[in-house]
Amino acid sequence: MVTLIVFYLHVVAFAAVFTKRWQEEGVVEGVLGVLFMAVIFFVGWSISSFLVRLVLAPEGFGKWFDGDAAALALLAAGESVFYYFYFRKDKPREKAEEGEATSA
Repeated sequence: MVTLIVFYLHVVAFAAVFTKRWQEEGVVEGVLGVLFMAVIFFVGWSISSFLVRLVLAPEGFGKWFDGDAAALALLAAGESVFYYFYFRKDKPREKAEEGEATSA
């Protein structure tokens, strides 16, 4: 069940990133955003599976949260932090510099 939820959240995130990038830059940028997320997902899943298997038995904590589900949950947590900082909008540099100049 946890595995299904994590996969579903990834599909929703892929669609959201594609739509956002497509509207801002075009179709090619949308596809590149999805491909970037897919690479991060597959490489991150391999790394998190390796790390979880070092500390957790394959049975995990039961039928609903086995080792693979724990690896996917760890991956989702790490990805959410990474994507928050990667896809967020930065403040325009000019306005930020003007605010610092007037307050100093």
